Amino acid sequence: MIDISTIVKSINKETDLTAVLGFESFSSRLGDFPILKKSPISLHIANQENACVLITGSVDIEVSIPCDRCLEEVPTKIHLDIDKKLDITDGGLVDGEMEETDYLIGFELDIDKLVYSEILVNWPMRVLCKDDCKGICKVCGMNLNKGTCNCDSFVPDPRMAAFQDIFNKFKEV
Repeated sequence: MIDISTIVKSINKETDLTAVLGFESFSSRLGDFPILKKSPISLHIANQENACVLITGSVDIEVSIPCDRCLEEVPTKIHLDIDKKLDITDGGLVDGEMEETDYLIGFELDIDKLVYSEILVNWPMRVLCKDDCKGICKVCGMNLNKGTCNCDSFVPDPRMAAFQDIFNKFKEV
């Protein structure tokens, strides 16, 4: 938590600071993902004409995310650029884009919550261990990148299911 009240109360005051992230893993509805590497976050906080406070900065993290096809852990680098505008009002600070801010309580800035929300926004849509990942066998669960299995790989076309039902009825007769 960083107290930014002196910046808010001083016209055109600016400060640069560096902080270390306090969390070792990223937890969301998707699961828990260990953070393998994290650089210190560097922030620039500036009061602009006593109308708004700008918070800018950047941080690089590396998270272990399972491959979408084979479930092998993939070290994934995520670069975060932070750019927040907080409007100064009579009661304190509000987000300039009318978003809910859980990273700001009064004049206290919670850096971990700020970075957490940025990770949520910048989370990769798909992570693959390699572009031609073969995935896992749908029958036995073997990683097909490491070898082949003896399972029947025939997958019937679901559009042909009605015809398959007709053929199955004739087999019974």
